[in-house]
Amino acid sequence: MPELLEGYDRVCAYMSFYIERVTGAASVDHMLPKSVDWREIYEWRNYRLACSLMNSRKNAYQDVLDPFAIEADFFRIELVGYQVIPAPGLPADIHEKLQATIDRLKLNDYECLKLREEYAEDYYRGEISFGRLQQRAPFLASQIELADRSERR
Repeated sequence: MPELLEGYDRVCAYMSFYIERVTGAASVDHMLPKSVDWREIYEWRNYRLACSLMNSRKNAYQDVLDPFAIEADFFRIELVGYQVIPAPGLPADIHEKLQATIDRLKLNDYECLKLREEYAEDYYRGEISFGRLQQRAPFLASQIELADRSERR
């Protein structure tokens, strides 16, 4: 676990939020579930760092996209309601898989939305720096940076 926490900078592979040292329960998700292929149980390539909430939601389901296979421009965050959505213009099959991942992991439940909103508001009020936002909520930070670049054009 220490190597996984360090390798992921303590960021959940599914939610893209920092897992706190004391309050956040980090867990190892087996991308290929143990029930499907027990031989992969100790293979590093099969490990994903996940907060315990996301690990329990993913469970042994195989309709969740592998975070290692997701391209940077596949998802967006609506910076009004803070919902995660598939990026516009993607092929229908990819859009469907992205939406299935959002739905399975409940990435837009109340708590996830509130956490994104709190980080964004803290940043916009100047209570945290952009560097801190990148450390604690890297996907949200990337979406804010993308929106800022678009506004400047």
